[in-house]
Amino acid sequence: MELVNHIKQHRARLDMTQQALAEQVKVSRQTIISIERGRYVPSTLLAFRIARALDMRVDELFELKVRKDTDEE
Repeated sequence: MELVNHIKQHRARLDMTQQALAEQVKVSRQTIISIERGRYVPSTLLAFRIARALDMRVDELFELKVRKDTDEE
């Protein structure tokens, strides 16, 4: 399984920069970049802070996808 996020799309919808989001949720811009690129999975608390900052629900920003090249469920 793979955790996919839609943070970049929702940031763009709000015309919000990575830096602005990072400041709002109290992390570095590099952390936001890593999350958006799927290199870093945020803690539950950080995921909720990001969702609140983007006026979304956590399950609208993050989803689990089954990779087609594996048998994972």
